[in-house]
Amino acid sequence: MKNDIKYSFVVCSRNDDHGGDMLKRMRIFTRGLLHQCKKYKLTAECVFVEWNPISGKELLKDILPLPDSDDYLTIRFIQVPLSLHQQLRHSDKLPLFQMIAKNVGIRRSLGEMIVCTNVDLLFSDYLFTELHALSSTSGTFYRCNRCDIPKNIQEEITVEEQLNFSRKNIIQRLGKNKRYNEIADTRGVFYKIPLVLEFVGILVRMKRKLIGNTVDDELTSLDTDACGDFTMMHREDWLKIQGYYELEAYSIHIDSLAIYVAYASGLKQRILNWKSCTYHISHDNGWELMDPVKKIYFDIEKPMLDWSTVYQLAKKMIKEQKPILINKPNWGLNNENLKEYIFEPGKEMREIN
Repeated sequence: MKNDIKYSFVVCSRNDDHGGDMLKRMRIFTRGLLHQCKKYKLTAECVFVEWNPISGKELLKDILPLPDSDDYLTIRFIQVPLSLHQQLRHSDKLPLFQMIAKNVGIRRSLGEMIVCTNVDLLFSDYLFTELHALSSTSGTFYRCNRCDIPKNIQEEITVEEQLNFSRKNIIQRLGKNKRYNEIADTRGVFYKIPLVLEFVGILVRMKRKLIGNTVDDELTSLDTDACGDFTMMHREDWLKIQGYYELEAYSIHIDSLAIYVAYASGLKQRILNWKSCTYHISHDNGWELMDPVKKIYFDIEKPMLDWSTVYQLAKKMIKEQKPILINKPNWGLNNENLKEYIFEPGKEMREIN
């Protein structure tokens, strides 16, 4: 495998059609990543962690697009078997432990910069332009906005046509404006009317200048909104914070904890330009767009973190300027020999047991 890989895109999934049209969304994601890596000549890898594959169903390596000889993206499929899944609490309620799965990818990735993201996204061309120009340095964690788009995006059209559709059909935007990260909520009107955003930003900065920066102010400035869809750090920094908390629970809020741990560890936040966004293909059980009544029943069926608990922990870390690390040394199942399939451009598939 090439030893000059700059970026590792780490994702996890399984062939279970969760959320509806999962295979379609995964194919759009993979084809888009292949296309843009080639377009921008970005040598990268995509590490698919296939968690708890379903017996009798096709593996991801057999149903997703693979690199051609002239591509720039290597695709790796790492399998976490049912036997390991069943060792975790609540394995009967959760078929996939998303953040532990991403840790599996982080520990085994080869790139200098590691992007933890999801399999139902497209990346804007502006984002790839920034990635291409970015230097591989430690000490910073990177965030970008997520734009939700309709689930009826067509798979059959070209990637360029899909990106054009995405730009023109944004349902909502999640994340902060890079110039005004101190504002608690930058959705809706703030993006549509820049003068309002400017005015509110001035007021917030005046208030902080007069009475000082509080711990709550620091937490407000951190961009945790939909951070599971794009959080990027240098490999050294992911290892420093020990990836994501390995909690045997639904993934909600665990992605935010990684941001808080990174900040408490001394890393600086950089929010990319609003055009450098991801486009998220909506689906039936997507958290942000789910019907509130359905969300009630969704919540009580799954073991998950309460946001107030997360916030209290974050305040403690920021106030004391000390990260709280809870993972064991073998986080990411680093002591396990996992089956892997590697597809490099222009080479035969390699299997590692």
